[in-house]
Order: sequence, then C-alpha cells, then structure tokens
Amino acid sequence: MYDQNTTEDDPDMPVGFRIDPVLARSWLLVNGAQAGRFEAASHSRADIVVFDIEDAVAPKDKIDARNHVVDWLAAGHTDWVRVNGFGTPWWADDLEALASSSIGGVMLAMVESVDHVTETAKRLPDIPIVALVETARGLERISEIASAKGTFRLAFGIGDFRRDTGFGDNPATLAYARSRFTIAAKAAHLPSAIDGPTVGSSALKLSEATAVSAEFGMTGKICLTPDQCHPVNEGLSPSQDEISWAKEFFAEFERDGGEIRNGSDLPRIARATKILDLARAYGIESTHYDDDPVHAQAPSDTYHY
Repeated sequence: MYDQNTTEDDPDMPVGFRIDPVLARSWLLVNGAQAGRFEAASHSRADIVVFDIEDAVAPKDKIDARNHVVDWLAAGHTDWVRVNGFGTPWWADDLEALASSSIGGVMLAMVESVDHVTETAKRLPDIPIVALVETARGLERISEIASAKGTFRLAFGIGDFRRDTGFGDNPATLAYARSRFTIAAKAAHLPSAIDGPTVGSSALKLSEATAVSAEFGMTGKICLTPDQCHPVNEGLSPSQDEISWAKEFFAEFERDGGEIRNGSDLPRIARATKILDLARAYGIESTHYDDDPVHAQAPSDTYHY
C-alpha cells in the first residue's frame, strides 16, 4: 500500500509518495470540506495525508466534507481520514461511509476510553486507528487506550488538551503529558506517539517544536500545511552526524572482532541499528552500508519499532 519516500533530500525530485505509517513522521491534516486542496496535498512531502472531517469542518458542512473524501477514496486513493469522535452525531455515519472504501486508516478524534477505539474497530475491521487523545480524561486513561484492541498509534491533540486543562504551550508545561504518551506507547508495544501540531508560519518555531517532539521520544508530528512537512520529516529523521556515528561504530565494532566488549555495546548496537535502519527507510542517502556485514539486531526493548 505504501511506497518508501526517497525524495526528502532532493527538492527537485517528484514528491507525493507515502511511507509506512509505523514510521511516518509528518501527518498532514487537510480540510475535507475543501476538495480543491486534495490534489496538492497528495503531492506534498507528507508521510501520511489525513483528510479532516472533524475539527476543521463546521457542523453544517460535515456531510459535504465526508462525501468529498469518499469520492476521493473511490478514485483509488488510500489516504487517511480524521473522523468525528465517538458519541457525536456524525461518528457512526462517518464509519459507515468509509467502511467499504480504500481508506488507509483513521485518526479517531477525542478518544477518552477504550470503548471509543474498540467500537470504531468493530465497524472498521483491519483498518489501523490512531487514537487522538485530547483531554485530561483521555490522558488519565492513556495506558488502557494504548493497549486497546485496534489502537495502532497514539496522537496528542495539543490544542484541545490545552483548552481542556488551561495549560500553556511551554514545553516544560506539557512535559508530563508528552512523557505519558511516549511511555504508554512503548509499554503497549506500539510505534512511538505522534505529537500535536505547531500553529503559525515561523520556521524557527516549527524547528524548535519538532526538536521538542524528538526529545520526548515522539517520532511523528501533525502538520497543518504542506510546507510544514519537509521540516518535520527532517527534524524527526536521523541526522548526518548520527548516521556517521553509527557507521563508524559498526566499523570499529567489526575491527574489534564483532564480539560484545563491555556493558555499553548492546545499547550502542541498538542505537546504531535504529539510526541506519531509519535512514534506509526514509531514503535519506544511498544505503551503501547494505554491502557491509549484517549488523546485529538490537534487543527488542530498546528498538524503535
């Protein structure tokens, strides 16, 4: 279903490839009521395109937005959809309309309990569900939500969470919440969590916010415009310095006989393996290290996915 994106480092190459949602960094929200934007979004640098028929759409326009998205999927596309939350007047109709489509997955809004995920999964069997947790009530149940049958990844709905709690947007203020997302995802053996969006057009602000996401172990981020996707992808990918370190570590390790030398080798093997595998998956550079001796797989408790 997904092609690997090998164009990130070359802005002149064609874009529009999607990547495996396990590894997806940029999750681009597109207003489902504005069908004229769909084509441009599909050719963006987003790892995943998510057509939004929830928060971005006024109640009077929700049916039209849903129809626009269904028509887009009927044309053979396999993008994702952010659907209205469990218990809203639109939830059941959203799922019914999407059940027979070519949808790649759903982002379920306002998840506050296990039932919200499991009931959605019953109506969309075998469709991955990103549980968007946006309230204090949801955060208090995040471990159970992460472990629910049907939950594929967790996502942090920062805007609604701040409205619900009265918190500011300082990274220190939201540190506890972000930590809960990362720990719950890891404990439930899910891919790492998706951080919420950054509002505004400041490149510096977006870069700093993406660095915060990475610092808290979050490997995805919601984007609000196509031009946010490339900086997010870059910020959540291994850096050239990290790639160089990983290659140098394995070269040194092999020179020393390829045997564990001390207690720090296993964690370093895990880190170097993750860096090189992600670089390969994201197409950051030609993977000439594929010709090197196969490096050991990292222990499962420290591996990325």
